[in-house]
Amino acid sequence: MIRLVLIMMACLLLTAASPVKSGYDIGDEVADFRLKNVTGKMVGLSDYKDSKGAIVIFDCNTCPYSKAYNERIIALNKKYAPKGFPVIAIQPNDPAQSPGDSFEEMIKLAERKKYEFPYLMDETQQVVRAFGATNTPHVFVLKNNGGKFTVAYIGTIDDSARDASGARKKYVEDAVEALLASKEVPTVRTKAVGCSIKLKNS
Repeated sequence: MIRLVLIMMACLLLTAASPVKSGYDIGDEVADFRLKNVTGKMVGLSDYKDSKGAIVIFDCNTCPYSKAYNERIIALNKKYAPKGFPVIAIQPNDPAQSPGDSFEEMIKLAERKKYEFPYLMDETQQVVRAFGATNTPHVFVLKNNGGKFTVAYIGTIDDSARDASGARKKYVEDAVEALLASKEVPTVRTKAVGCSIKLKNS
């Protein structure tokens, strides 16, 4: 009897110690979402049902890494939106903790930078929690499989957080090019380099 109790306690401890899945993994299907764009229009993943995929980037106004990658994000959309992989940028930070990431400031940045892609406000932070993004910028390349979007790549844009000229590995471009050619993505996961996302009640 004592031995049985000890075994049960050990099993409970192992269960408690096992990691809880947080966010999407490679191959996971992404649930649709609808968030407010800087234009005032609600935008969702289902709006892109006719695209080949999407480059979802959790980004913000204030992070130095986001600022360093800003032109590269704009370039990604210009290069791949016509090929069926548009950028969808999502601002996940709590404005109470980061006033520079308020919706009003998002509008100003999008207008100043002439964004040709949606810049969405994740006010409830449900979307960033669902994805499991931790930093800005944090990229999720999605593949459209008959209207169902699945994760093909998670991580950073490239291996040069300072400037584009120093990049030797362009992970997002490599992933999208592979998907366009119906090939395996060469690197499916990298570490997202950037500022930590400012979650509410954290």
